[in-house]
Amino acid sequence: MTGTSPSDFAKRLDKTADDTETLLGRLLSDDILHDEIARPKRLMDAMRYSSLNGGKRLRPFLVVESAAVFGVPREAALLVGAALECIHCYSLIHDDLPAMDNSDLRRGRPTLHKQTDDATAILAGDGLLTLAFDIVTRDEIHRDANVRLLLTRALARCAGIGGMVGGQILDLAGEGRFGGNEPIDVARIQQMKTGALLRYGCIAGAILGQASQKEYQALDDYGRALGEAFQIADDLLDVEGDAAALGKPAGADAALGKTTFVTQLGIDGAKQRVRDLLARADSAVSIFGDRAAVLQAAARFVAERKS
Repeated sequence: MTGTSPSDFAKRLDKTADDTETLLGRLLSDDILHDEIARPKRLMDAMRYSSLNGGKRLRPFLVVESAAVFGVPREAALLVGAALECIHCYSLIHDDLPAMDNSDLRRGRPTLHKQTDDATAILAGDGLLTLAFDIVTRDEIHRDANVRLLLTRALARCAGIGGMVGGQILDLAGEGRFGGNEPIDVARIQQMKTGALLRYGCIAGAILGQASQKEYQALDDYGRALGEAFQIADDLLDVEGDAAALGKPAGADAALGKTTFVTQLGIDGAKQRVRDLLARADSAVSIFGDRAAVLQAAARFVAERKS
């Protein structure tokens, strides 16, 4: 058992979600920044539509709580979390497009390309992606420019060709989009497409806190285990979940012919794998003692979530 009760954990998660929402609202305002020429209304409205009023903000939460282990100011961690959330929201916009997963529903609302059009959705995603790097380089995150550099480089690598974007194309290849019969490595796809951004939420706290190599490795190991558990839970929800609770259609993976952890391991095997990953996540952060209680609770939340 962790030292954080479910109710305390829920309050912390909700608090970070509220704070992230407020911060994103400011970052996505119509106010023009230095070196910007204009903020076109249609673009800003689309970016706000897909970024505000939705989501648990788990990724910013991981940044805030991993940084809290080292006593990092909350305001700095929230900025990094907001940058990460911009990347996440951009990826959802593009993932929903007809050329990708062709989804009509996201968080219980029409996807952005259904609400507007494909071109607006593509550009809104592009806007969120580039805004993320504007945010993560800001002076107020850390006085040490090298810390900001490390945060930025890690974000690029987790979000880019060796991370999320690379995982996206491997996932599409696994659906047979490009012909051929390439072997499907579900674990590798997960590590890149889904796990990389979740892992960043954990290692960002270590970078902000200027952690030792041992401390960094502990959060890295934790993030990798949590990321895989998240994806397996997602695969299970796609089979067993309720569309109303999910805010998107259930059974989407099967409809697209995706190979998932569930198709490879079976439902019981997938659930056992989640339990093993929870134990691994707990063990990884045990070096922090009581300071790891919220992170351990977060791993359980990921594994047991219903949406």
